[in-house]
Amino acid sequence: MGRKTPKGHFVVYVGDELKRFIVPLSYLKNPVFQQLMEKAAEEYGFGHRSIVLPCDEIHFQRVIDYMEARRS
Repeated sequence: MGRKTPKGHFVVYVGDELKRFIVPLSYLKNPVFQQLMEKAAEEYGFGHRSIVLPCDEIHFQRVIDYMEARRS
């Protein structure tokens, strides 16, 4: 069963368990998130269909919390 991603969002996988996160496209404009994407490109390249970020779930959740706090 495929899981649909809402319009205006994309999926990233994080941590050893490859936890799935659905994040808004607006995150791509955030410098902190851009750094994570650059690290992913350096570490994993562009050969994957999925976006895997090189951090653990706790760190990623902190990044999300930081970005959400700055939006408010």
